[in-house]
Amino acid sequence: MKKSISLILPFFLIVIQCSFSQSRLRDYDIQVGVLEPGIKNSILDVPRVSVGQVTKIEGETVRTGVTVILPHQGNIFQQKTPAAVFIGNGFGKLAGTTQIDELGNIESPIVLTNTLSVAAGIEGVITYTLAQEGNGEVQSVNAIVGETNDGFLNDIRGMHVSKNDVLQAIENSSEELLEEGNVGAGTGTVCFGFKGGIGSASRKLPTSLGSYTVGVLVQSNFGGVLQINGAEVGKELGQYAFKNQLESADGSCMIIVATDAPVGERNLKRMAQRAMMGLAKTGGIASNGSGDYVIAFSNYEENLIPHQQEPLMLLEKKELRNDDMTALFLATIEATEEAILNSLFAAQDMQGKDGRTVKALPITEVMKILNK
Repeated sequence: MKKSISLILPFFLIVIQCSFSQSRLRDYDIQVGVLEPGIKNSILDVPRVSVGQVTKIEGETVRTGVTVILPHQGNIFQQKTPAAVFIGNGFGKLAGTTQIDELGNIESPIVLTNTLSVAAGIEGVITYTLAQEGNGEVQSVNAIVGETNDGFLNDIRGMHVSKNDVLQAIENSSEELLEEGNVGAGTGTVCFGFKGGIGSASRKLPTSLGSYTVGVLVQSNFGGVLQINGAEVGKELGQYAFKNQLESADGSCMIIVATDAPVGERNLKRMAQRAMMGLAKTGGIASNGSGDYVIAFSNYEENLIPHQQEPLMLLEKKELRNDDMTALFLATIEATEEAILNSLFAAQDMQGKDGRTVKALPITEVMKILNK
């Protein structure tokens, strides 16, 4: 599954160099919402979730990559996770949604990449799943692959993401480290006219509300009028949808919501709906040309769904009452909002295809606006 060291070393060095200068919203003492984040303030705060990324920066035109999210560390096909999908606006290519809607679970890693590399993502997931121990008789895999279009900075028609890139991202996935900004599937993305990318955040409920964790990861590549804690930052900076032609309101956002709370597919759908509220709080508008998708899953161990069971065996599930969902709704909204903002704060200037340059969010100017 591994690529040769000579092929992956240059990309690896680029990612490491970026990480030293990354910043996040809370590094500037900007706090979103009222709930406390987890220790990492990322989707990795949800136990047993891991994330892997491959960043492809080659020459003057390749600015793309892969980000994978593994719901747990076991065989996901054999131990499926309850899940749901919500479509904020459906101008996109999210593979695998009909089976999630039909059966209420996912059975593969979740792959994020660019629009024309969805097929490579599917091939990578299928290859990985078929090769896992215990899957020797598997003949059908529902690969979950989402995308945003990074064609402004990336030579998207070159389809530079391969099956091996997906396999490498899965193989290198970590429960401890998550790079943000210009990495993985966010390498070439643009958000609110500034450099977008991968962002993440989490919320940890207090003991009185169950001590559950909600983690969110986003691939931000959409437009609107940027707001930070209600401040009209995009308007103040003179950079917003329809103001100029650097980017219109169109674009996309993939949002992955993870929790360890005992929540079934019906209430996961309700959580996924709330993630769009978090996007709206940042000023996103889910435009006509935007693919805004939310995938929500719960990896609560006792609710994992075995691939094979005895006929007529009754399922035993533990699920929170509807009345206990409100705190998880709020956690989803806050974590989504902060994850999107983290994707902007962590991103850096990038030059790509046709000499185009997208500037990072000007943090100094943003702080002046917020301090007003």
